[in-house]
This record gives sequence, structure tokens and C-alpha cells, in this order.
Amino acid sequence: MGDLKPWHIILIVVVFVVLFGAKKLPDSAKSVARSLRIFKDELKSPEDKKPGDDQAAKNSQ
Repeated sequence: MGDLKPWHIILIVVVFVVLFGAKKLPDSAKSVARSLRIFKDELKSPEDKKPGDDQAAKNSQ
């Protein structure tokens, strides 16, 4: 396995655009970001959470 060169990244991006279309990519990125945010919130220990965090998360969705 070699290094990941800039033209490899460009090729991957082109393949994603062809497969998913330019309109679906921003929506997919938003859903991935939202999932990661929820995952990070769930990893926090109960001591780290503030009492109002759960309500703020529910209201933002």
C-alpha cells in the first residue's frame, strides 16, 4: 500500500459525485455530521453532561 496522493483524493471525490450526484452530497454530509455529533454526545459520561443538554439537543433537531 502506497501513500495517498492528491490525485487519489480527486479520483475518490469524482467517483462519489458520479455515484451519488451533486445534489445528494451536501445532504449526506449533513446527516453524517449530525450522526457524529450525536455519537460524541452519547460518549460523554453522565457527570460531564449539564442538566439542560438533553433538552437543547432535542430542540435543535
